[in-house]
Amino acid sequence: MVTSRWTAAPARAASSRRRGAVLERAILDAALEQLGTVGWNGLTMEGVASEAQTGKAAVYRRWPSKEDLVADALRAGLPRLDAVPDRGGVREDLLVLCRTARDAMMSRPGLAVRSIIHECDPSQVERFHALIVKGVVEPTVKVLHEIISRGVERGEVRSGAANGYVLDVIPAMMMYRSKMCTSEWNDRDLEEMVDQLMLPLLRPGAG
Repeated sequence: MVTSRWTAAPARAASSRRRGAVLERAILDAALEQLGTVGWNGLTMEGVASEAQTGKAAVYRRWPSKEDLVADALRAGLPRLDAVPDRGGVREDLLVLCRTARDAMMSRPGLAVRSIIHECDPSQVERFHALIVKGVVEPTVKVLHEIISRGVERGEVRSGAANGYVLDVIPAMMMYRSKMCTSEWNDRDLEEMVDQLMLPLLRPGAG
């Protein structure tokens, strides 16, 4: 069959139209991008549709509200924090964990989470609470627990240091300074937190 450029054009246009999982992925990416640029308060379904280069109806067919859309975007986009570093010492392991957590906070999904925490009212935050805890807080605390427990076994860390208060220090400090002091946690900041706060708190004889 012979075709001209005129008859072939509609076929090319149809083949480039995104559908199914490809379109959904584009919409979820657009939602994260919008959260990172205009924030929770500025995010609209129309803006997400425009960012994803699709129609508003395509967004509403899949997600009836922006809360539903953002929840799915976070589930799909949050980076995993389940790899336990092993550099042979608790200081080095803590620094690897802190850098990984910092990079996650500064990633597009991380900026989206920060936008939600900073801008949503309490009832809206509750909608995302379990998702943030399970996707961000619990994995970080689990890795931190393993690092500290391994340090106890090596004699670097005091017995009983892997308790809830100690495990909360790094995530709480990083979230607080990120929100209240607009800290971006450069490598020097992370080293100072580990050296001046965590190691004195963990070393044998402390507490």
